Amino acid sequence: MGSFSEKLTLLLTDKLLRNRLLFVLGALAIFRVLASIPVPGIDVAQLELFFSNNQFFGLLNLFSGGGLSNLSLVLLGVGPYITASIILQLLTMMIPALKQLYQEEGEIGRQKFSQYTRFLTLPLAVVQGISFLLILQREGIMPGLTSFQFGVNLLVIVAGSMLLMWIGELISEFGLGNGVSVIIFAGIVASLPSQVSQALFSFNAAQLPVYIAFVAATIAVVTAVVVITEAERPVPVTYAKRVRGMKFFGGASTYLPLRLNQAGVIPIIFALSLLLIPQMMASFFATSAYPWLASASQFVLNMFQHLGVYGAVYFVLVFLFTYFYTAVTFDPHQISENLQKNGAFIPGVRPGGSTMEYLGRVITRITFVGALFLAIIAVLPIAMQSITGITSLALGGTALLIVVSVILDLARRIDAQISIREY
Repeated sequence: MGSFSEKLTLLLTDKLLRNRLLFVLGALAIFRVLASIPVPGIDVAQLELFFSNNQFFGLLNLFSGGGLSNLSLVLLGVGPYITASIILQLLTMMIPALKQLYQEEGEIGRQKFSQYTRFLTLPLAVVQGISFLLILQREGIMPGLTSFQFGVNLLVIVAGSMLLMWIGELISEFGLGNGVSVIIFAGIVASLPSQVSQALFSFNAAQLPVYIAFVAATIAVVTAVVVITEAERPVPVTYAKRVRGMKFFGGASTYLPLRLNQAGVIPIIFALSLLLIPQMMASFFATSAYPWLASASQFVLNMFQHLGVYGAVYFVLVFLFTYFYTAVTFDPHQISENLQKNGAFIPGVRPGGSTMEYLGRVITRITFVGALFLAIIAVLPIAMQSITGITSLALGGTALLIVVSVILDLARRIDAQISIREY
């Protein structure tokens, strides 16, 4: 594929690639402008105090791309869209018609599936918007809102979330990379300067060994994520010889690359989204007039404040979602059919059902390794937080995983686009 400088030169000189890159930058510039415009009626001092004492809303801020920390027009971020995607992809496991639409009906089916996701995003955004505004009003961050002002703010933030969803889809279609992941990535990167400056101002010489250990662990984690993400299990494939006229065709040998981690960063995003739902509901009902409901909500909040419980649930969700997303996106039956139609077979394995079973066994085994690694890496910052007592480590570790995974995904997509141009 050539050196990095050659790839960069081709990326900047090829008109189509350059336009895709400029489109992404332009879309992200619009997103950052929207994320800097606050909704009216905010008590800024109360907002800063609220975020400094609440890790749950720090995670929500991660998914809003930094738009929640100043209660911007896009404070909901891509959270409703991610939740809608999770719900519909879970339904594909239970509704055969929906699974067929997603996996077997090609581009038209995927477009219909995306349309259903958009339809579901709107009511979810309304529900999350109402919950947010009521929580913020109760905490004194948006005091004295009239019913009309509440309705206007709800309309603004729901429209902002839908607009952000549209920007993300445009990035996926006309830019480079997965639009939702790129938006979250941009929000994390945009918050880096303030986080670094805050860490420098609050630096304590007594904690120097902890910071050195954290930097060393960060380098080790980044290296491990890159190695595991790029790791492949090659499955040998041979094309049968065919005679046409007086010439032989086929007979070539190649391989089917099966990645150790087929799902990339999606399981982490899905797991965090699912973790946020019960916490948001509990925060909403914590001051309910019904004592049993308030008590149950407070129990849920206290449970998630315990790092051991939080880490265990996070570990299990990342592990399961890695398997789930791999099962949704990788279909051994379809691959075995395509190999058979093209006169290809795996040496030592009969075409058809046996090939499907073989691919299923291989993907199950390698996904176990990938899922276990991803889950361990995901909870590692939480373990470090419990040891060191530095609360920012859990958020920083999650952000690090997302940033590294998105960069690797972008690099693969750019390589794919460059390969198409070269051939």
